[in-house]
Amino acid sequence: MDPEIQKMREVVLVYLDRSGGLQKFVHDCKKYNDSKQSYAVYRFIISINPSDIAELDATLGNYILHKPLQAAQIFQSVCFVAIKTLSLIEQLQTEAQISILLKPTHLPPLPSYVLSLSAYPFNYTSQRFYMSEGIVIAMGTVTKYTQGARFLCTEETCPFSEGFRCIRVHCPGATESATVRTDFVCSLCSSPLQEDMKFRVLGDKQIVEMIDAKILNALKGYSIDKSHFRIQAFTLFLRDELANKMTIGNHYRIIGIPACVQNGLQVTACIEVNSVQLYKPNGTSFLSDNFKYLLSLTSSSCWRFTAVLANIFASQVVPPGTYNTLKLAILLSLVQTCEKENADYLDLLIMTSDTLVIDRLLNYSLCLLPRGIRHPPSSDIFPSVSKDKHGTGSASIQACSAVLAKGGICYIGDLSSYKKDKLELLQSVLESRTTTVFIPGKKYGEEADQQVTVSVQTNFWSFVDVDSSSKKHIQKENFLIGQMDVSLIPVNLVDGFGLLINNEFPSCRLSSPVVHHTLKKAINPEAMLYKVSQQFRTQDYEEFILFARNLHVELSSEAESLIQGYYLASRRVRRDSIHGSTLSASALKILISLAKAHAKLSLRQRVLEEDAVIAVLLLESSLTLKHGTSALCVAPNPVFPFDLSDENCLQQRDIYLMQCHHQLLKFIAAYSPGIHINTNEE
Repeated sequence: MDPEIQKMREVVLVYLDRSGGLQKFVHDCKKYNDSKQSYAVYRFIISINPSDIAELDATLGNYILHKPLQAAQIFQSVCFVAIKTLSLIEQLQTEAQISILLKPTHLPPLPSYVLSLSAYPFNYTSQRFYMSEGIVIAMGTVTKYTQGARFLCTEETCPFSEGFRCIRVHCPGATESATVRTDFVCSLCSSPLQEDMKFRVLGDKQIVEMIDAKILNALKGYSIDKSHFRIQAFTLFLRDELANKMTIGNHYRIIGIPACVQNGLQVTACIEVNSVQLYKPNGTSFLSDNFKYLLSLTSSSCWRFTAVLANIFASQVVPPGTYNTLKLAILLSLVQTCEKENADYLDLLIMTSDTLVIDRLLNYSLCLLPRGIRHPPSSDIFPSVSKDKHGTGSASIQACSAVLAKGGICYIGDLSSYKKDKLELLQSVLESRTTTVFIPGKKYGEEADQQVTVSVQTNFWSFVDVDSSSKKHIQKENFLIGQMDVSLIPVNLVDGFGLLINNEFPSCRLSSPVVHHTLKKAINPEAMLYKVSQQFRTQDYEEFILFARNLHVELSSEAESLIQGYYLASRRVRRDSIHGSTLSASALKILISLAKAHAKLSLRQRVLEEDAVIAVLLLESSLTLKHGTSALCVAPNPVFPFDLSDENCLQQRDIYLMQCHHQLLKFIAAYSPGIHINTNEE
C-alpha cells in the first residue's frame, strides 16, 4: 500500500474523531443496521472543514479540494474498516457498497475556487469543487434517479455471479445510463452482467436552471452601467436531501463539481450541487452627507424632508418641481420593498397622456433597486410550464418578470395593452400575492396532475394611456365630481393597485420646463442640467433607498387611531344601497403601508400622525378618481397643492397640511364617532 495513502487514512480517522463526524457516522450506521434490510449501496454524508483538514495534513486537504472523487475513496476505505471493526452494519459485505458524499463547509476565498457563470472559458473538466452564485430561473419537478445498483455475472461459475462485488454507484454529472444499462461486462470473465433489480437504490433528483445575477441589470430596460457582458443560464443537479431546497427567483451561493452531460448530440455543461446557501448581500447602506444635511435643515417639520426629496427626485429625467405627487408615490413604493412573506406592498397605477415621459421616469426609478424588472411584452409576467430540455420529459417551471423582481419592482408597462385573461391573472396575484402553476400529469409523464403555488413578492407599477384608451371605447357620460373614466380596466383590478394616480393635474401637465428639459437632453444626454443633480446623484439615491427600506418601523397609537377612524368613516360615507361600501377591504392595508413608507422615507422608525395624514390624502385622492369625491372633499392634488420654489412655499404647505389634518379629525368625529382621537385645539 502506498505510504502516502495510508497516512491520509490515518488523518481521516483522526479528523472524524475530533470533529464529531465519527459519532454521526456510527449513528447513521445504526439506522441501517436496525432496518435488518440488505442494500446494494449504503450512503453516508460527511461534513468536512477544508481548513481543519489542511492543518492536519496538507496533502489530504489538497485531495479534498482538487481531487474530491479520489478523496471520497480514502474516506470510503476508512469507513469500511470502521464498520467491520465495530460491527456497525451486519448486512454489509464489500467496500464497494459504501457511497461517501463529502460536503465541504466552505472553500478558500480565492479567485481560483470561484466559478463565474458569465466568464469564459468555463472549466468544466477539472472534476473539483467550485463555488458559484446566481438566481434560479427554472425548476423541474422532483424525479427519481439510481443512487446505486447491484450487478451479477451471468456465468454461474464466476465468483462475481453472487455477492456484492459488482456495484455501480452514481458519480457527479453522470447520466442514468452510466449507472444502469444492459451492456456491462464482468471484469473477471468478460461475460455479460445482469442487474439484480430488487437491490436497486433510488434517490430524488431535481434539475434547476441558474443564471448570473448580472441578468438583473439587463432586465431593467435602462441602466446607468453601459458595460457589455455575456450571460448564459446554467444547469444544476440537486439530489436527495437537496431536492426542493431552492426556490424559484431566489439568489443562492452553491458549492459543487462541474461536469459535462451528453444528451444525444447535445452536450450540456452543468454543476452537481454539493451544498446550497441562500445568498445575503453583506454591503452596508449609508446616507450621503448631502442627505444628512438636508434632513437637519428640514427637521422643524415632519413633512418637509419628503417634500424636498420628491421635488428634486429624478432630476436627470424630469425637471425639479414637476410630477411631485407621482415622484413621492414612486419613492414610497421603492422604500416599501422587501423579501418577507407578509410584506407591506404598494402598487402604482398611473393615468397619463405623457406616456413617454412617465415611461422614462419609471424606468429611471427601477434602476435604484437591485431587483427592478421591466417586463418585456414578449414574455410571461407570471411563471409558465415547459418540457425539460435535458431529455427527462418532466415539467420545468420557468421564472418570469414578477418572480425575478422578488423584493423589488415589476414594471409591466401600459395596462391597456394586455388581454382579458392576463388582466384577470394579474388581479388574482394582486389580491393573494401568489400564483398557481398547473402541471398536467399526462403531458409530462406523471401519474397525477400537480398544482404548484409560487409566491409573488414584488410591487407592480403600470400606467394607462388616457389618450389611447379613450379611442378604444365609448366613455361614460355620467361622472361624479372628481371621478375619472377608468372603465377600460376592470374595476376589481383597479382596486387591486394600492394607488391610482392621475398625472393630468394642472401642475403635472407637460409644461415648458419639461419640454426644455427633453430637448436639452436629446441634444446632450450626459449633461447635468441642474445643480441639484450634482448634489444628489443617482448613486446617492440608491444608497438612500437601500438604507430607508431596511428600517423597521412601528405604528404609534395616534397614527393607528387616525387610520382606523378614517377607514371606518370612509366605509360609511362611500357606500350605496345596491353595492354597499365602495371602499375595498384592502384599503386599510394600503393606508398602513403608505404611512409606514412615509415614515421610512422620513428616516423615522415610528409612524406618526403626520405620516398617517399623507397616507390618507394620497388614498383619498385615489378613491376620488375611482368613485368621485366624498364628504372629506380633498383638493385635486392634495399633497402638493402648489409649487415648492422656496422655504416660504414649504411653510405654506405645512400650514395647508395642518388644516387638512384638522379637517380629517372633524370628518372622523362626524362619521366615525366611536373612534377616540386626541385633538389639538391649538
